[in-house]
Amino acid sequence: MTIGSPDPNVSLIETGPQRLGTSFVGQRKPLFWMAIRMGMLTILTLGLYRFWMKTRLRRWYWSAIRPGGLPLEYTGTPSEKLLGFLMVVVLLSFYVGVVNLLLFFVSFSLIANNSAAYALSFAGVIPLWFFARYRARQYVLGRTRWRGIRFGLDAGAWAFAWLAIRRWVATLLTLGLLWPRMTFDLEKFKTDRTWFGDQKLEQTGDWRMLWPAFAHVVIGVVFTLGCIGFALLGVWLMAWCLLISVPWLIYGIFVYLVDAKRLMANAKRAGDLWLTATPRPTRILRITGFGYVTALILILLPLLPAMIYFSFMEMEEVAPGMTALSGLPSWLIWTIGTGLYFFLFLSWASLRHVMVTLPVWRHYAETLVIHGTQTLPDIAQRDRAHLSQAEGFAEALDLGAAI
Repeated sequence: MTIGSPDPNVSLIETGPQRLGTSFVGQRKPLFWMAIRMGMLTILTLGLYRFWMKTRLRRWYWSAIRPGGLPLEYTGTPSEKLLGFLMVVVLLSFYVGVVNLLLFFVSFSLIANNSAAYALSFAGVIPLWFFARYRARQYVLGRTRWRGIRFGLDAGAWAFAWLAIRRWVATLLTLGLLWPRMTFDLEKFKTDRTWFGDQKLEQTGDWRMLWPAFAHVVIGVVFTLGCIGFALLGVWLMAWCLLISVPWLIYGIFVYLVDAKRLMANAKRAGDLWLTATPRPTRILRITGFGYVTALILILLPLLPAMIYFSFMEMEEVAPGMTALSGLPSWLIWTIGTGLYFFLFLSWASLRHVMVTLPVWRHYAETLVIHGTQTLPDIAQRDRAHLSQAEGFAEALDLGAAI
């Protein structure tokens, strides 16, 4: 489902002779009802419809983002995702059924305990997790077009997984100080293998350019550790500084995540094309905080009368041990519980799209400008990538919930 053709009154948002601004035309109301309908179909089909749901949501979001007034296009299909998922389930079944069996056999044989097998089995999933993330990005880019030109991502999922493991280990060993290096190196690995038509992208710059954005995280961590130290020493009066240090740390993480995206976007090149991104961390923080709180309130409001009713019923117990639900048939209690669970699940997912995802995407889109666009007519089409497994690994490892 798309949002329609470009509006001739707002198309080609030019901020200069060689620059194109980006608009976002999606509205909350149609997105909410679309998410509700597709969520209900997903529940009724026991999850099978999620491949169609994700496809339609992506088409909606992609068509809402319009660099220069021309919408992005998502050309992926639900059948690709379903077949890819089934293929990966077979492969992972082999891993779970054979590899894990061997691990448990060796573990019991050598140490008469299964703890080593559990540890090795978990460790074996970590490379697959990074592999799945890269393959999912490869599929999404391969099914995205702008101005009729396809994006693409070169193969390299296992190399990315190995790089991610090395960078995560280094980050953990340095207590997070090398987080900017990990962020930059992983993004550079993906960007340097990304194509727009026959034009290859490049991530310029250096990981040290992210250090200023990381400053608030360092201060927040040091401040929080100091407060915890006071608490361990019994200086409880000083330990109250956690009320300041923890929010500071959370704010620092938001600043870093948004500013890192901005700095790396501004350092991307594709021939003569380059970007200017100006997202504001405080704006993203307000959208996220207000959005989640509002979504929670909107979910709880319809349940408030029922909560008040059962509270009064509990205070008027007929006999010891009797509660408000004691006199109801078990099937009715089960039906009420199941209905409540799906109501909460469906409402939360739909409201999160409307209150958080949409405004965040809008902010990132509207603060993006593409420069050097005089070279766009010279970019040639690339062949359509054949990705037999689509996002199967991401779906099977529960990494495929995001659009």
